[in-house]
Amino acid sequence: MALDPSIFVLFAALAATLAVLSVAAGAGVMREWRSRRSVTQALRDLENLRTESNAQQVLRPDAPERPLSRFLNSLPNFRGVEDTIAQAALRWSIERFVLYTAVWALLFGLPLWFLLRSPIPALVGMLVGGWLPRFYVRRKATRRVHALEAQLPGAIDHLMRAVRAGHPLTAGFKMLAEESPEPISTEFRAVFEEQRFGLPFEDALLGLGDRINLPDVRILITAILVQREVGGNLAEILEKVGNTMRARFTIRRQVRVYTVQGRMSGYILATLPIVVGFFIFLVNREYMSVLFTHPLGKMLLWLAVLLQFIGYLWIRKIVDVEY
Repeated sequence: MALDPSIFVLFAALAATLAVLSVAAGAGVMREWRSRRSVTQALRDLENLRTESNAQQVLRPDAPERPLSRFLNSLPNFRGVEDTIAQAALRWSIERFVLYTAVWALLFGLPLWFLLRSPIPALVGMLVGGWLPRFYVRRKATRRVHALEAQLPGAIDHLMRAVRAGHPLTAGFKMLAEESPEPISTEFRAVFEEQRFGLPFEDALLGLGDRINLPDVRILITAILVQREVGGNLAEILEKVGNTMRARFTIRRQVRVYTVQGRMSGYILATLPIVVGFFIFLVNREYMSVLFTHPLGKMLLWLAVLLQFIGYLWIRKIVDVEY
């Protein structure tokens, strides 16, 4: 069967575009490495000169938004990808993320092109491969946020006991960084180190809220900032905040228990047609081959895949209760 030259040109142009993006992202990774080395040297120099302006310049530099980051933030599915990378505690820049996306897209798309000589499976493979880095980042960020969510009430109790024992709040953050498990210790250590290097404590707390997209963290930050502004018994405030977080955590667990049937229904409905079709193909291959050979069968097969995907997203949206 002769291949349409226009399709070949389109696929070659797409592959060339991904290759150019890979080269550009690779250059960005090298710039990131040099920038990280310069920041490390600046932090070493800061040990001998700790002023607020120097700390602000090193720890929170006012760098302009890069064109690649601005372009990704304009896309609906990639908006906030840098924040997601930060929540996942990955040392990736936006250039490295684009590099991984392009490489995985080519790794999945090019073998399908050379094996099947058809653009549709190759494009599907590129989409799947390009989606994998984003899936990995979001999965890692979700797991880390859930771990922080579970550890936060205990950390608040630890902080409350430190305050009641007479320690200052910054010393309580240092104790949490040294004695708490990961990942909560990493976040509180970042707050302590930032204020130790000269950044205002309020800015360090606000940075904690920027890194962790959790309402509980924002409640904690608001309570501490209000107490530092108007005064009051900090230990009592922390105790009430901890009780509130425990109540919210209990409600979240109950919601997950109540919606588990809906989630399982979504998984079963998404995988059942694939499993049944596979076994029918094993039993009667000629009966199922019509879907892959007849034009109407191919159209119905793609329509079924699309409807399955829409149905899975629909059920997932229904059981995603916001509170």
